[in-house]
Amino acid sequence: MADSTATGNPWSSYMLDLYSSRAAPQPLGTVVFEEIEAKAREKLKDYGGAFMYAGGSAGTNATYRANRQAFEKYGIIPRMLVNATRRSLETTIFGVTHSSPIFIAPIGVQGIFHPDAEFNPARAGKALGVPYILSTAASRTIEEIAEANGDGHRWFQLYWPKNNDVTLSLLKRAKENNYKALVVTLDTMSIGWRRHDLESAYIPFLHGVGVQIGKSDPVFMAKYGKQPVTNEHPEFPYDPSKIDKGVAAGDAKAKEAIFFGTEWLKEANSGLYRDWEDLKFLRENWEGPLVLKGIQSVHDAEKAIDYGADGIVVSNHGGRQVDGAIPSLLALEMIMKSSKVKAAQQAGKLTIFFDSGIRTGSDIIKALALGAQAVLLGRPWVYGSIVGGQAGVEQVLRHTLADLDNTLGLAGFASIKEIQGKGEEVIVKLT
Repeated sequence: MADSTATGNPWSSYMLDLYSSRAAPQPLGTVVFEEIEAKAREKLKDYGGAFMYAGGSAGTNATYRANRQAFEKYGIIPRMLVNATRRSLETTIFGVTHSSPIFIAPIGVQGIFHPDAEFNPARAGKALGVPYILSTAASRTIEEIAEANGDGHRWFQLYWPKNNDVTLSLLKRAKENNYKALVVTLDTMSIGWRRHDLESAYIPFLHGVGVQIGKSDPVFMAKYGKQPVTNEHPEFPYDPSKIDKGVAAGDAKAKEAIFFGTEWLKEANSGLYRDWEDLKFLRENWEGPLVLKGIQSVHDAEKAIDYGADGIVVSNHGGRQVDGAIPSLLALEMIMKSSKVKAAQQAGKLTIFFDSGIRTGSDIIKALALGAQAVLLGRPWVYGSIVGGQAGVEQVLRHTLADLDNTLGLAGFASIKEIQGKGEEVIVKLT
């Protein structure tokens, strides 16, 4: 007999609360991704290439388009007369139970999007209990974000420095500031071919924006006889021409910004392509969960197991690195056909995350059904931050989770456990 008391998770009441309020959701005024994206574009229209730094992708944008189109190739199979009145989105990752399967993806250089930069997602994650992953390319320091995130659950994403002593320093700071896992991005040993940035030579790092983790690092700064800079917040809005003019006029601050921006780019995005043997160094020097981000092939997923990774993020960087690459959802499908990967996952030795293209609750269901255990949400929260700051990030998280909760119930499932890895019991590939 069904229980008529609908007291599910925190997201179950979101839709009814909106209807009862008789007003559009605030502060974004909509729950539609494309409309929030358009508002973000409009908000940044006077700030040069800022919007395209988030919204653009590699080359012809073919991989970005493929990511979204891949979700349309699967359909959810709804089941009827299932008691899904009380629903749970709880997900356990590395022994920690979270209220949902969503993680806030690491996206750097937030200082070009909003004056509060990475504080917005860090504080939103804390407020809603959603784990936050901090990017090495942040415009705030490791320590500042730890303070802003408070008792929230946080991980650190590593753009792998060229020098081991700098890498060790970053890992030490992450450990000391309670970042629980290390996410190593493998697909960005150099920056992708981004035509929209090339045509305007738009690269904030070279002007010292998005290098604050580097400039606050004692080992990196000691190489230049300098003390770490721990409280630098780049000016918003970021104005490349203003900095260029300052350099031409001999402004010492502008010249220093370019110097350290250039040096950190050489360090953290050096063009040095690592191999699997190099991974041993990180494994030996990070005691917590080690997650490899950017895995797209079965071969690499199986290698990750061999080299001691605790997890992989099946991701193509939102289409920002390789133009014409396979969609991330197809990569997930291929990887989960590996008996070695499935055995490692079932034994608790490998955790599978999905990234690139998530926009809706049904997208999340499809990724989980194919085998992912959690997903990383990227551009949607960035656009929310651009338009509405921390409150905008919170709204995106809330309405995405409410959409997931609602769709889960309507499809006839009461928990994430009932769909995770269930494949054709939950979804079917459309012909």
